[in-house]
Amino acid sequence: MGKILGNLQQVQTIMASTNGLSNAHLKQPLFSFGVITDVQYADIPDGHSFLGVPRYYRHSIQVLQRAVSNWNNLKKLKFSMNFGDIVDGFCPKDKSLTAVQKVLDEFNNFHGPLHHMIGNHCLYNLLHSDLTALFNIPSLHGEAYYEFSPSPEYRFIILDAYDISVLGRPCDDPRASAAFRFLEEKNPNSDKNSPVGLAGLEKRFLMFNGAVGKKQLEWLDNVLKESTEHGQKVIVGCHLPLDPNSATPAALLWNYEEVMEVIHRYRCVKVCFAGHDHKGGYSVDSHGVHHRVLEAALECPAGSDAFGYVDVYHDRIFLVGTDRMASTEMIFES
Repeated sequence: MGKILGNLQQVQTIMASTNGLSNAHLKQPLFSFGVITDVQYADIPDGHSFLGVPRYYRHSIQVLQRAVSNWNNLKKLKFSMNFGDIVDGFCPKDKSLTAVQKVLDEFNNFHGPLHHMIGNHCLYNLLHSDLTALFNIPSLHGEAYYEFSPSPEYRFIILDAYDISVLGRPCDDPRASAAFRFLEEKNPNSDKNSPVGLAGLEKRFLMFNGAVGKKQLEWLDNVLKESTEHGQKVIVGCHLPLDPNSATPAALLWNYEEVMEVIHRYRCVKVCFAGHDHKGGYSVDSHGVHHRVLEAALECPAGSDAFGYVDVYHDRIFLVGTDRMASTEMIFES
């Protein structure tokens, strides 16, 4: 009887882990990949966000360790993706490089390729150019945006949300200068991380966000055009969310509308993944593009987790989340 009850509990656990996904997920996927975001590790006592949400700086690396162990045990993942912010802004600056290396060492225990994105907390610690090198980002000319194709049917586009940013670049860098001018125009506060006086979607005009520059937008358009010509479906990754219905206004990319205007020129983009807004979110926009903002590893108290993996099919994807990361089925429009 004990064995039967044990097996029943295992089945219930498996069913719960998929959070009600349809039976279609039992079919063999084209490929699968791991996901995690906002580890924000620092060797400091636990704290809180500006809104009072608890943050578990030391525990977050344990969440990553369990994620990597889980991914390896699955023995089916083609690659894994980190959606940014691997260390926290409160990390002592003389420990920044050590902390980044420590987290990267944990990521590198994964038995497969890794694809990283740069987040604002990364840039509080190290320069944009240093992070691009440390993350082994496979881009041309040292940029942090890139693309790859894990199968003939799919292409992944990784955007650099801090292409235009005051963070992580020398003050005399043209992109930092452009970001300073932009914030001066859009945010009247002396503290450019303050949303006081900003209404609705204007609350995104904060220093901890950024924008995709003109050159990157042109690159995005070219890659989407090429993907369309090759009949490929596209999945986009970006640290900052791209749809207002998937995230709070203060978490959005400054020029999300410009990015989505390019994306909506084509029908190949099926899903946009993001991090940054720690509570997570999900929406489907007016063009049928799914937007999934992933829950943060940082906000997991001891004994809890937030990571997952994605099974990719011809007509949908399944995010199978662990614990605080909600599982999500995303069926494509035909």
